[in-house]
This record gives sequence, C-alpha cells and structure tokens, in this order.
Amino acid sequence: MGKFTISHEINCDAETFWKVFFDKTFNEELFKNQLGFPRYDIVEQRETDQEVFRKVVGQPKMELPGPVAKLIGPGFSYIEEGRLNRSTKVWSWKMTPSTMADKLRQEGTMRIEPVGDKKVRRVTEMTIEAKVFGVGGLIESTVEKQLREGWDHSAQFMNRWIADGKAG
Repeated sequence: MGKFTISHEINCDAETFWKVFFDKTFNEELFKNQLGFPRYDIVEQRETDQEVFRKVVGQPKMELPGPVAKLIGPGFSYIEEGRLNRSTKVWSWKMTPSTMADKLRQEGTMRIEPVGDKKVRRVTEMTIEAKVFGVGGLIESTVEKQLREGWDHSAQFMNRWIADGKAG
C-alpha cells in the first residue's frame, strides 16, 4: 500500500480556491484539455449547509507498463465520489475503478492552509492500494507517479486560470 502527500502553493485566498475547485468549466478544461482525459463528466454536484458533494466519471489518459495495461484493460475508467466538509474544510474522496474494484483502492483528503496574502497551500494525502499478486507494487508505483504529475500540472493550471482572471 502506498501513502503519500503532495503540496502545492496556489495564488489565491481560500474562498477563491474552493470556487475554482468546484467550477465545472475549470474542471472540464483541466481534465479534458490539460490532462488529456478521453472522458471527464461531473454527473452530480449538490450542496447543503454541511457539505458539497460531487460525483465524477473519469477515463484518464494512462501510460502503463505492459503487464499493468494488460491487467487493467484498454477502457479503464473510474467513479469518484467526494465531499467537502464545510466545518472542517476538508475534501475527501474515494475512487471506484471500472476493473478490479475489489483489488484496487484509491482515496484521499485535501485541505488548504493560508500561507500569506492571497496564497494558500493545497495539501493532498492519498492512499493507493493494489491487491494483485506479483504486480501490486508496480501498479501502486505507476499510479503514484501519474497522480503526482497530474496534481503538479493541475496546480500550475489553477494558478494560470486565476492569474488570467477566470476565477470570477
């Protein structure tokens, strides 16, 4: 099982961060055009006084080692269900893969910390687990590498989005 933490500085205040994070246009641009996902659809998003809930169906662009690609299959996708707890300001999510859902687990939490005027640090803690004999470690390390690259790219894109005045 792999557990890791990624942090990035985003050039905005907390209110702007969450506004952009939940913006449909931002997410479609990020996942489809920036990260190259063949499919990314927000299928449900609702808000209450306690939380913001979002359900996404995604098909990531993946570069996998041969044995992992063969195991996972060509049309790999996932369903992500996430919740922002309004009182703790922590986003937590769980992904359910389209293949081997009983053997693959990915979940995590994300929070932001103020680090100055108009700047926050996004801290993401993730867990990846692949219970697959012989290649579990390879799957976990491959997924971690791709997630780190994707989150790095998303931070750069979010900062550009905000700098370009698209945060509203």
